[in-house]
Amino acid sequence: MFRRLFGGGETTQTERRKRPRTPPRAGTRILIIDDSATVIAVLGKMLRQNGYETIAAADAESGLESAASDPPDMVFLDIVLPGMNGFAALRALRREEATKLTPIIMMSGNMQATEQFYAQKIGADDFLKKPFPRAELFAKLERLLAEDRRPTPPAGSNPPSPEGPPEVVSDFEKIE
Repeated sequence: MFRRLFGGGETTQTERRKRPRTPPRAGTRILIIDDSATVIAVLGKMLRQNGYETIAAADAESGLESAASDPPDMVFLDIVLPGMNGFAALRALRREEATKLTPIIMMSGNMQATEQFYAQKIGADDFLKKPFPRAELFAKLERLLAEDRRPTPPAGSNPPSPEGPPEVVSDFEKIE
């Protein structure tokens, strides 16, 4: 009876860790913008262990440069950063054509709900309070990546294949 009332029948942490995760699409790149070397190291390791590629930036300015030169598939963005704060970086990412649809999860160690509200109001897709459980991190990550909000090509156009453009063979090459 107590187990039913108090959740004794829930899965254990070990069982949750053994659950298979959705494998990432090959080459899925995640940008981590955080001034804490510890957060970058731990979050980066978790992501790489699960097949994601990571890029790290210790401040908003270098994170924005990285996102502009090679847009990531997702961004983890801390709110409190040296120089430009996370809210300003979020606005900048949303203004850029290359990153305006990129999923962004903001992070903060501050336990105030106002940060979460404000982050989502100005364009964050989700929010994580530090320290965050691994299961929560991957649930949010997988949900946002599954949405695949990248622009679709116009009707009638042929999107480039991952292998590159098709080989063109002229009539002269066919005759030998």
